[in-house]
Amino acid sequence: MTYLFQGLLLGFAYVMPIGTQNMFVINTALTQKKRRVIATALIVCFFDVTLAAACFFGVGAAISALKWLQLIILGVGSLVVIWIGIGLIRSSGTLDRNQDVSMPILSVIWKACVVTWFNPQAIIDGTMLLGAFRAALPGPSGMAFIIGVCMASFIWWMGMSSIVSLFADKISDKVLRVINIICGAIIVFYGLKLIWNFIGLTGIL
Repeated sequence: MTYLFQGLLLGFAYVMPIGTQNMFVINTALTQKKRRVIATALIVCFFDVTLAAACFFGVGAAISALKWLQLIILGVGSLVVIWIGIGLIRSSGTLDRNQDVSMPILSVIWKACVVTWFNPQAIIDGTMLLGAFRAALPGPSGMAFIIGVCMASFIWWMGMSSIVSLFADKISDKVLRVINIICGAIIVFYGLKLIWNFIGLTGIL
């Protein structure tokens, strides 16, 4: 249960920062009917979960067989994770209400796929972040962790879209800024934890 909770917490910190996906879902929730909002949230969640699983298990297969690669991924990944977190803390969440979200459902599917699977930065960040945790959490603990990450994605997209629909007039740049700072701090904490795991594997201490 501990690893499931850790995956849940990191999953929230990773998916909550305000980026292209979040802005698309937020604008949909602000302007579209409930049925379209739910459909959009589920579509984005699907691509998020599949990318997370691919990054975790794809890198994990190589890591489990090569100890030197495990050390590299864990060492470099921990620094990348901290860099991601610091970037979020420094970033300014901005709400763009002019984004066009009125499109056919097939276009929604295509756009969600593009911003997730065709986004090199998302793939690199996901690979380094989840690959590093795969190196630190082999076996059943790793499975519980990635399940937690996927659960966080589903809870976030469905919950966030519903809340935005209900409280559309309360959403502001300040709220988005606070979300980014909190998520950035959590991710930095996990990056430091990964560094500690790296030190443990190398036997330095």
